[in-house]
Amino acid sequence: MNARLRQDAIVRSLRRTGSSTIAELSEQVGASRSTLLRDISALRDQGFVIDSEPGRGGGLQLDPRSVQTAPRLSVTEVFALLISAASMRAAGNLPFSNFADSGLAKIEKGLPPDKIRDFRRFIDCLYIGELAPQVDRTNIGVMDSALLPEFEVAFLQRQHLRFNYRDAKGQRSTRVVEPQAMLILPPLWYLVAWDPARDDFRHFRMDRIREPHCIEGTTFRKRKVVWAAAGSVDTDRSF
Repeated sequence: MNARLRQDAIVRSLRRTGSSTIAELSEQVGASRSTLLRDISALRDQGFVIDSEPGRGGGLQLDPRSVQTAPRLSVTEVFALLISAASMRAAGNLPFSNFADSGLAKIEKGLPPDKIRDFRRFIDCLYIGELAPQVDRTNIGVMDSALLPEFEVAFLQRQHLRFNYRDAKGQRSTRVVEPQAMLILPPLWYLVAWDPARDDFRHFRMDRIREPHCIEGTTFRKRKVVWAAAGSVDTDRSF
């Protein structure tokens, strides 16, 4: 577990239990006492008020008034919230959408200026529409959790993306592409990328992508993506 995940786990535990010892937290997150002390110090530096009681039976308490979620959200996390809400809206099953929009606007306002710039650049790579009725919706798999963080690097830093891919016929290949956009046609999600090996755009179903990672030291130019027939994507022909 990395530092960010450990610190999030510590905050959740202290909010849930009200009080906890270093030993209890260490067991919960699987880290040593010294690591936990560094994490708690880092949380205090971020503005969390964590009090400690001395003595063997003493514990740690988190002042709930010091918990500010929005500034600690990454661009990827805010973007994930946005596309989840937007894709549900596109599918026609997002109740209370006005409240979701209001909440996302407040979260965006809480981001620092550099993160807001990244967030808006990320949004420019997003397209959400409706899937044509004739497109096959069967055999939808689970998307790799590493996709969105790698997309953030690929889109914002314009690095090539390498991944293993299984096409509609089950054939497997390793692809190196220039990510240009994300296409969400609920319930299917696609990566739209320029494929240098084929000198053309290609659409890749995200649930068929595995082991994605950006290639450091590479770069590419932004290309114009035409969305005229986006809703009629046919996986048997285009992927």
